[in-house]
Amino acid sequence: MKKKTKKKRILTRKKPEKALLLTLKARAGRNKKGRITVRHKGGGVKRRYRIVDFGQKKIDVPAKVISIEYDPYRTAFLMLLEYQDKEKRYRLAPEGIKQEEEVVCREKATLKKGNRMKIRNIPVGTSVYGVELIPGQGAKIIRSAGSSANILAHEGKFTNIQMPSGEIRRVNSNCFASVGEVSHSEWRYVRIKKAGSNRRKGKRPAVRGSAMNPVDHPHGGGEGRSPIGLKHPKTPWGKPALGVKTRKKKWTDKLIIKRRKKKK
Repeated sequence: MKKKTKKKRILTRKKPEKALLLTLKARAGRNKKGRITVRHKGGGVKRRYRIVDFGQKKIDVPAKVISIEYDPYRTAFLMLLEYQDKEKRYRLAPEGIKQEEEVVCREKATLKKGNRMKIRNIPVGTSVYGVELIPGQGAKIIRSAGSSANILAHEGKFTNIQMPSGEIRRVNSNCFASVGEVSHSEWRYVRIKKAGSNRRKGKRPAVRGSAMNPVDHPHGGGEGRSPIGLKHPKTPWGKPALGVKTRKKKWTDKLIIKRRKKKK
């Protein structure tokens, strides 16, 4: 008899909610003109997109967790909630949530995983996910599997939170956040054991630049396994790659108190 994996034990044996499914057109990395703008994409198995509620559309209405489900479009698991008015919605599932548990979204709720409330009402030291950046906009950050931010301090109309990267930033205290950390934290340890696993995800093979000719890539040319011959690596179009800052000056820069630690 086959041993059940941890992932299968967590997930509920249930078909996805039909009313909350969409079919997205596969574009294989092409823009509206049909030009490839993202390379190495194509193929993959057919997927259905789950409509996830990232906002606070059901405030002060308690909901029961019906099931914990897999989502092919994201690393985290989803929980299907049934509200008291019998409406069903998908939301990001926190680590450790179980069926039949009750969660709620309100301005000030019980400090319990899965509950969603305003950041100003969350105690210092609490782990949160699905954080808003502008009140009423819905969860924009801390949405990937196993991620969470920490509440460091409440200062006036802003709250200082520490991001998973180590960056410390200020967020409007009227923004909403969910208590806990995002589910499926073991996702980072999953190994791709064969090429077919990536092809099913829609990832096509990538050829190393150093294996190309000089006309095709700045790293190309040379006899045998030659080094790239450059001080810093480049993209096929000659722009700097690996470790180059890509963030442009944004108005949110003034909200960053401490930048993330650089990788060695």
